[in-house]
Amino acid sequence: MFEKILIANRGEIACRVIKTARKMGIKTVAIYSDADRQALHVQMADEAIHIGPSPANQSYIVIERLMEAIRQSGAEAVHPGYGFLSENARFAEALSAEGVAFIGPPVGAIEKMGDKITSKKIAQEAGVTTVPGYMGLIEDAEDAVKISNQVGYPVMIKASAGGGGKGMRIAWNDTEAREGFESSKNEAANSFGDDRIFIEKFITQPRHIEIQVLFDSHGNGIYLGERECSIQRRNQKVIEEAPSPFLDAATRKAMGEQSVALAKAVGYASAGTVEFIVDGDRNFYFLEMNTRLQVEHPVTELITGVDLVEQMIRVANGEALTITQDDVKLDGWAIESRLYAEDPYRGFLPSIGRLSRYNPPEEVATETHVVRNDTGVYDGGEISMFYDPMIAKLCTWAPTRAVAIEGMRVALDRFEVEGIGHNLPFLSAVMDHEKFTSGNMTTAFIEEEFPEGFQGVTLPGATLKRIAAAAAAMYRVAEIRRTRVSGRMDNHERKVGSDWVVSLQGEDFAVRIEADHDGSTIAFDNGSTLRVSSDWTPGDSLATLMVADAELVLKVDKITSGFRLRCRGADLAVLVRTPRQAELAGYMLEKVAPDTSRLLLCPMPGLIVKVAVEVGDEVQEGQALCTVEAMKMENILRAEKKSVVSKINAAAGDNLSVDDVIMEFE
Repeated sequence: MFEKILIANRGEIACRVIKTARKMGIKTVAIYSDADRQALHVQMADEAIHIGPSPANQSYIVIERLMEAIRQSGAEAVHPGYGFLSENARFAEALSAEGVAFIGPPVGAIEKMGDKITSKKIAQEAGVTTVPGYMGLIEDAEDAVKISNQVGYPVMIKASAGGGGKGMRIAWNDTEAREGFESSKNEAANSFGDDRIFIEKFITQPRHIEIQVLFDSHGNGIYLGERECSIQRRNQKVIEEAPSPFLDAATRKAMGEQSVALAKAVGYASAGTVEFIVDGDRNFYFLEMNTRLQVEHPVTELITGVDLVEQMIRVANGEALTITQDDVKLDGWAIESRLYAEDPYRGFLPSIGRLSRYNPPEEVATETHVVRNDTGVYDGGEISMFYDPMIAKLCTWAPTRAVAIEGMRVALDRFEVEGIGHNLPFLSAVMDHEKFTSGNMTTAFIEEEFPEGFQGVTLPGATLKRIAAAAAAMYRVAEIRRTRVSGRMDNHERKVGSDWVVSLQGEDFAVRIEADHDGSTIAFDNGSTLRVSSDWTPGDSLATLMVADAELVLKVDKITSGFRLRCRGADLAVLVRTPRQAELAGYMLEKVAPDTSRLLLCPMPGLIVKVAVEVGDEVQEGQALCTVEAMKMENILRAEKKSVVSKINAAAGDNLSVDDVIMEFE
């Protein structure tokens, strides 16, 4: 077995590989750019080597820099993780020439399957059903428009060497095809050093389901079930699960056998994933094969008990698989939620900054319940603009899908992240959404269910009532502590009133608190009561309460006359006031937000790539105004209404912060 491996990646996947290597007794070498000097993977590895400036195209994807690090470290093998150089045949060849093992598939398999155009041709020759499209190289934007019309809108414009949603666009008309081609080409060049693009038919109402395969170099291969990856935004997966709630045993077997046959046809060895689009009648169409470990691999590990990273290392060491297809049993259900540094309230745009609080839920592993968190950050760490915005992958497992979802709800409620915009509220909202809980979702889920963007969660009345009871009990505890600190009275509890009005989400709850040593009974004005007990103390940022014998988890911040409470995706300003204070509050004027309708504000920290208009131009609704690049993604900002550009404050090459004014309108 290898004594030392180098991990040619960063972030959570580097940390993930280090954990398995440590379990196997293998020493690890991390690499890092300027931006990653204090990164978690650097701290976890046995040694770390600096490889260059912060941009990935000057560090993590520069093959010669990595080869220098490998020579310096004396590593015998390299695990590429995913993204970056994980599917780069030239990198694998360079390792082979150096006598270093590549913990991934053979170069030939990477070349054939890692290239989406070639892989589709091979799949067609192997009798695998594929999506209609144009597999040739596309010269320019006008050529893309012509081909899109031949294939028929809508079309998917994809980078041949792409992955992780980079270099992918859906086009419904000529304008979108033209713009999509340019953005996909640019993203592909920046992320993968390969700007080739192809176009295929976009199947409406699709489900994205993929098969995990595992092969050794002795001709043995198996599939380890499927993963449902239909909940996506910008063609990048957000929530995955295994198995799929949609597949039946016959379809699973057919997809698995086709995947194994395809992998055998290219002499595959290592872990890999065959991706399919599945329609409402369970017809499946081959999309691509990812010749690497997938981001969502933990859910497969949780339902099969197979450590895929360990298997990759063993295969690279020349060992034969000890698992046969008959040994693969799917046990229970696993859910993965990807925590991203992006603001769901601002169209899921990237967010950067320092994590002033990062407190994930405790990891648990029992026979009936698992909570797993694969992460690459830590409390006080920084989220950089240079890399993918994923912070962590939170996973839960349980014997049934319903229990796994409930476990995820609680885990998300317990996950504390402060200092940056993040998608925790959205993830919580999905867990309670009927389309998700029923398993009846497609890749259009976010577009269909949140057409105007994510505006937060409106909690049902019963949940609001429970939160109101909890807030009243917590406020009483805080008031008791305040009177103790002030020293106003020895018998402090007599100074804390019993009658309060709790206001949240536009509703008022008049309550009376009857407290004892074990908790509080909260009586509402309609005669109903709720019993609340907790060991929460003022200042704690997380509260776990029992309300009517059911657990309630709240993220807590103090505000004037109450709390900011977050629960199940809702972000609530909860005011707890005396009846007289509540009455007088009705006369207070509400603060009016400033009018920014005549300004184009930068929605995220990023680099201005292109300004598409000039001062004096009349722009129409939906017209492209400029392009901002952040975290390896290009974002086209469009006009919200017809207007005239009066001033432009930024130019291509400028780095902007959130809400910097890019341009102004008459």
